[in-house]
Amino acid sequence: MSFTQVGRNVGRFAASTVYKRLALRSIIGSQSHMLSRNTSTTNFVGLFNEKSKFEMQSIRNYSAKPPLNLKLIKERVFLVLKLYDKIEPTKLSEDSHFMNDLGLDSLDHVEVIMAMEDEFGFEIPDSDAERLLKPKDIIRYIADKEDVYE
Repeated sequence: MSFTQVGRNVGRFAASTVYKRLALRSIIGSQSHMLSRNTSTTNFVGLFNEKSKFEMQSIRNYSAKPPLNLKLIKERVFLVLKLYDKIEPTKLSEDSHFMNDLGLDSLDHVEVIMAMEDEFGFEIPDSDAERLLKPKDIIRYIADKEDVYE
């Protein structure tokens, strides 16, 4: 008997007796795509029922957002504002007014608010966005929304 024949026979035997365990291990170890930005992942678990039929079961594991504090919120707000091309970073401070001090118009203000929505992962209603005219207003608004008080 050659090595090739031995390999084939061993392969057939392994496939018939150990296949279920190997299939189960490989499926349990794999993970699927992220369902949404920071909320959950889905694992697909393979199970064999009493009649030796292979079934797939989906399990969701939820996770929380990363913890926020005022310092982190302030850093992220200023990072978004500094990356906005129409804002001069040297003029930027917590008390600088978007229209009066930084020279932004209403469309620029809307773009800044949209960038903040993307950064922090929630929508800011138009009625609230009209009142957010300074970086410190945005920081306070986000801290209130995320229940961050220090």
